Amino acid sequence: MFCTQCGSALGDKDRFCPQCGLATGVGAPRVERARLTRDIRNKKIAGVCAGFARYLDADVVLVRVIWLALALCTGVGFLAYLAAWIIMPKDTLAAAPAAEYAGEGAR
Repeated sequence: MFCTQCGSALGDKDRFCPQCGLATGVGAPRVERARLTRDIRNKKIAGVCAGFARYLDADVVLVRVIWLALALCTGVGFLAYLAAWIIMPKDTLAAAPAAEYAGEGAR
């Protein structure tokens, strides 16, 4: 393995380059970024705004207000919402616990 900055040889367990000090990423926890999916739990219409809010780590009300302003002022918001509704997949992790609790009420 070689350093991407200076090109010097690295050992398998080196966390930093001995030549330039660049972090190699070995041993660092891998952080997965949230996927852009429709949030089925917090939805009002299709979960598009809630999904964008979760992805951007923003308040869902703020995202809805901005989306509504785009829809009313420019008309692009309606088309973008429809396109996002079709393209964005449903959040399978959020939908799974709701299905588990649905069976408990039938007892």
